[in-house]
Amino acid sequence: MKIVAITGGGQGIGRATALHFARAGYAVSIADAAADAGEEVADMVRKAGGSALFVETDVAAAADVARWLDRTASELGPVDALINNAGISHNRPFLELGPADFDRVLAVNLRGTFLCAQAAARQMIARRHRGAIVNIASTRAYMSEPGTEAYTASKGGIVALTHGMAISLGPHGIRVNCISPGWIETRDWQHSSRAQTPQHSARDRAQHPVGRVGKPEDIAEACLFLVEQAGFMTGQNITIDGGMTVKMIYEE
Repeated sequence: MKIVAITGGGQGIGRATALHFARAGYAVSIADAAADAGEEVADMVRKAGGSALFVETDVAAAADVARWLDRTASELGPVDALINNAGISHNRPFLELGPADFDRVLAVNLRGTFLCAQAAARQMIARRHRGAIVNIASTRAYMSEPGTEAYTASKGGIVALTHGMAISLGPHGIRVNCISPGWIETRDWQHSSRAQTPQHSARDRAQHPVGRVGKPEDIAEACLFLVEQAGFMTGQNITIDGGMTVKMIYEE
């Protein structure tokens, strides 16, 4: 059985990705800071007949990352694929953004991606087998709204880190790619006690040439594609946004 490790796997895109890989026959190891959400997803996988592990993890802490992936290797097996999905934001006016808040966003989003990729790659190399890493960035890496500087910087860093790792890890048979989601609705993909039914206006849908807002499943499907079918792809950043970033929008 193949093993996939997913950060932020308890909620949103990570939750959908964990369940999608489990349905594809993978054993799933979930890291998340929200214990209730992570445990709930692991239980869902097990009740459906799959194998799952959850470890409460701060991906910005090297010791936490090592503990999570060591437990993954001992209880499920060395990882075949890693989905770096965990991320936070702290949006506020640029002139009011404190350095500690800026640093924390980069620590979770960018440092966490680096730490998890490095630890997972070591397991892949030790097994002398090929592997795949998928980093979740954002269209905010190349377009912004006011007050999003910390998040934007972290996601831009993930895109750059992706092609850097692809070159370094390529000789070991490890492919590294990146997905930049646009507007993905995640309110209905939280812990069951916090999930909400989203409502989108006609204007919301009209911003997307495909005619709807994105769903976490859209990203989960792309993650599985990059892991299983994209053998000649590495170092790439794939935008999945329903066409939103190519649509010219004029103010009325």
